[in-house]
Amino acid sequence: MDFSAVRQYLLGLQDRIVAALEAEGGDTFATDAWAREPGGPLEGDGRSRLIENGTLLERGGCNFSHVRGRTMPPSATAHRPELAGAPFEAMGVSLVFHPRNPYVPTVHMNVRMFAALPAGREPVVWFGGGMDLTPYYGFEEDAAHFHRVNRDALAPFGDTLYPRFKQWCDDYFFLKHRNEPRGIGGVFFDDFTDGGFDNGFAVTRAVGDALLGAYLPIVQRRKAMPHGERERDFQTYRRGRYVEFNLVFDRGTLFGLQSGGRTESILMSMPPVVTWRYNWAPEPGTPEARLYSDFLRPRPWADEGSR
Repeated sequence: MDFSAVRQYLLGLQDRIVAALEAEGGDTFATDAWAREPGGPLEGDGRSRLIENGTLLERGGCNFSHVRGRTMPPSATAHRPELAGAPFEAMGVSLVFHPRNPYVPTVHMNVRMFAALPAGREPVVWFGGGMDLTPYYGFEEDAAHFHRVNRDALAPFGDTLYPRFKQWCDDYFFLKHRNEPRGIGGVFFDDFTDGGFDNGFAVTRAVGDALLGAYLPIVQRRKAMPHGERERDFQTYRRGRYVEFNLVFDRGTLFGLQSGGRTESILMSMPPVVTWRYNWAPEPGTPEARLYSDFLRPRPWADEGSR
C-alpha cells in the first residue's frame, strides 16, 4: 500500500484542474498552503486553491488535504463500528465550482483515500469519491454528456460499476426534507474496497481524471449565454438547496467538522450569494419549472442522445 503514490496523484490532479479552470476563465486561483502543528489531535497539511468574484466562477475551490488523527470520528465509523477508536490517515481532493452565469451548472467532485490504523493489525484502507452536476437551467445534451463521460471512465472496470455508482449518487444527493434530488447526479462511491488497494486506487484515479472532460465542454457551451435578473434570481434560490444538503447530509462536511478539520477549507463549498423564499414554486410552463419536471428526477442520461 503506497500512500505516497496516492498523495502525489492527488496533488497533481489538483494542479491540472486548477490550471484548466484558470485557462478557461482567465482568472488566477489564490493558493493557501497550511499545516497542523505536530502533537495535536489532528496533524497533517494541505493546500487550498480558491477563486472568488471571478469572471467565470463567482466562487470556486479545489482543496487538497492530508491528515492524521488519533481517533476516527463517528461519521467514519458509522458502517465500521469495529474500527471505532482507531487512529486514522485520510487524504483527498475536493472541489466545488459555483459559476457566475446561471446557465452554467455547479459541479462538485471529490476523490479520497481513508486508512484506519488499528494497533497490531494491517491498515484497513478504502476509497471514495465521485462527481455530480447541479444545473439551474437544464439542457439534455449537457446531462447526457456528463453521464457518458463518467460511464466511459468506469467502463474498463466492468459494466456494472457505472450503474451501481450512478444509483448510489442518485440516492445520496437527495434532500429528504424536500423530497427532491440536488441535481442530475453523476457517480458516487464510498467505503470502496473491491479488488483491494490497487483496484480501488485505479477506480479513484479514473473518476478524478474524468472531471475536466465531463465539465469543461458544458462550461464552454454555456458561459457566454445572455441572462438577466430573472435567471440570476432563480440561480441564487436554487443555491439554497446546495447549502441545505451540505450542512445537513454531506458526509465529507460532517467528517471534516467532527474531526477538527480546517473550517475555512471545509466550508469553501458554500456559494457566495444565496436566497430562500417561503413556500415558492416556479410558474408552470417556464424554464424554471422544467428543471423540476424534466431534470430533478433520475433518468438514464448516459443512454440518451442530444436533443
